[in-house]
Amino acid sequence: MTLSQFFSYSGPLATFIAAAVVVLAAFRTNTARVWKEEAEAQTARANRLESDLKEIKERLTHIERDNARLVSLLTSLDPNRLAAVRLAANPTED
Repeated sequence: MTLSQFFSYSGPLATFIAAAVVVLAAFRTNTARVWKEEAEAQTARANRLESDLKEIKERLTHIERDNARLVSLLTSLDPNRLAAVRLAANPTED
């Protein structure tokens, strides 16, 4: 291979290598952007779920508090009747 042949082949080869590097860099940049957007979306979803869970816990605490208050009111009125109602509501199977 002569020097002139080497230079005639190296020009297009260098162009091809440069194009491959540019395409690879663009692919990596786009991949990083996609992963970043996905991470941000998952963070937003996790924050929404966390706030929903807090709200559910608060509601459950409120319901448990009200339930305990109602049970105490019912037992203070007639404990025997409350026991009978509980047995009727939860029949045991033979």
